[in-house]
Amino acid sequence: MPEPFKNFFNPELIKAMAGHLARQSTRFDAPRFREHALNGLDALELKQRSNQITDALCISLPDDFRSACSILVNALHPEDDVDLSELTTDARGLRGWAIMPMADFVARKGLDDFDHGMDVLKEMTKRMSAEFAVRPFIAADAERAMRHVKRWARDPNYHVRRLASEGSRPRLPWGLRLNEFVADPEPILPVLETLRDDPEEYVRRSVANSLNDIAKDHPDLVAEIAGDWLSGDPGKERQRLVRHACRSLIKAGHRPTLKALGYGQASVALENLSINNETIRVGEALRIRAELRSTATSDQDLIVDYVVHHRKANGGTSPKVFKWKAVRLAAGESLVLEKSHSMRPVTTRTYYGGQHVIEIQANGKRLGEQAFTLVL
Repeated sequence: MPEPFKNFFNPELIKAMAGHLARQSTRFDAPRFREHALNGLDALELKQRSNQITDALCISLPDDFRSACSILVNALHPEDDVDLSELTTDARGLRGWAIMPMADFVARKGLDDFDHGMDVLKEMTKRMSAEFAVRPFIAADAERAMRHVKRWARDPNYHVRRLASEGSRPRLPWGLRLNEFVADPEPILPVLETLRDDPEEYVRRSVANSLNDIAKDHPDLVAEIAGDWLSGDPGKERQRLVRHACRSLIKAGHRPTLKALGYGQASVALENLSINNETIRVGEALRIRAELRSTATSDQDLIVDYVVHHRKANGGTSPKVFKWKAVRLAAGESLVLEKSHSMRPVTTRTYYGGQHVIEIQANGKRLGEQAFTLVL
């Protein structure tokens, strides 16, 4: 089995942090840091371990914020062009997982020295993303924070550019929700436009994820942006970005988005829909077979998805859309699609016995459905 993520915060890392920080200043109380950070570490989960290390920094660094930040920044590993997944603390300085509790220290202590705190996070993100730590600054004063973020979007370092988009995402998973941008994403749109053709896929992916966040509250706005960004000669990379940004809207069959992506109203008939067994048990797989026929008079592009309507505890159903195939059908052309869908237990879903439904859709248009019974 792979090593649990929580074990990245281990006694060796804590001792390495203590050593690097102590070398920067005698004002850092290394013994006190180690004692507090290591206390009961084995019983803690990942975020609890990180928070405990942040607590240890708070009681071991100087009370003066700038003095504390000077120690933290001077202990950082020299900047180099390495993928974040490869960043580990070594004899040259701190980077990788050590940065998470350090960045949280800045978020916890730095709001009263706002601009300096933002500058420190910019340095830290080059050694491990500070996307979570920057969010309290944005929530506290979005206008002031976005002045930094807009500069970051043009920074030579791609980790800093990625922080501009990822840190300002309205609904970053596991991060503080930026309710101001959930309600009105307009302030972050210039940043996303600046970064939409960034040379790094790592940055462009973040732009797509931010737009996907925005789509949850402002679908028509994202459809409009998609159409604008795809006008002219957008290039393959931007097309890929826009499609990834619109993934939730595509699954939902949002007509303005599908139109922006070049998909019209589907002219297609579901000739037959069958499953391998009308009764299956949790853990088994459902084999789906769909026969489609174009009813259009010319070629058409289709996004074919299937929807599983899962039974809920109250007897109702909850739909979950799964990607199937993007295809071009000629006039009158037929297509047979087959898919195996596993009903194995997953941590993100609780299964309930009873009738479930498989539904086929093309370009968001519902074509037909087939019921089956799930046995626990």
